[in-house]
Amino acid sequence: MNRCWWCEGDPVYEAYHDNVWGEPEYDEGKLFEMLSLELFQSGLSWITILRKKDAFKRAFANWDVEKIAAFGEEDVARLLGDAGIVRNRKKIEAVITNAGLYPDLKKEFGSLASFLARFKPENPPTKAFTRENIPLILDEARAMSKTLKGRGFSFTGPMVCMSLMQAVGIVNHHVEGCDLAPK
Repeated sequence: MNRCWWCEGDPVYEAYHDNVWGEPEYDEGKLFEMLSLELFQSGLSWITILRKKDAFKRAFANWDVEKIAAFGEEDVARLLGDAGIVRNRKKIEAVITNAGLYPDLKKEFGSLASFLARFKPENPPTKAFTRENIPLILDEARAMSKTLKGRGFSFTGPMVCMSLMQAVGIVNHHVEGCDLAPK
């Protein structure tokens, strides 16, 4: 299979590229998981997060939003002591904060998927980008970030939102030469 340059040579990365990245996702739990993993990735490499994905799932109650929203200081301490995840207090607290805000977002928009769909570009590219011209951040990612931050969500800057958009198939940024690229 021809793949994007960033995943080649690592079986974990290749499996993620081939089966997850850029595929439309509508499952609420998986969308919250991806939002959370993307914020943990901030400042780190994605492969670091992928290798810790199972530990994150275990540490964060199988990404059960209601359970996470109820986490208290004892849970934060537990998570800070968990060597299997990224132990960053601000990121851990951001996930808990975001879980607490999720019900209001769901109530207003029906689902996280419906909320995210509002930021799908109206005119997506009709052909693949090259490695050199793939956009770093779209205006839609900036708008998503502004909206989430305005609702109190944490660690949801434009880059996190852009990565989320790519990961859950809101945009297809597989590059020219990749079998999964837009034709």
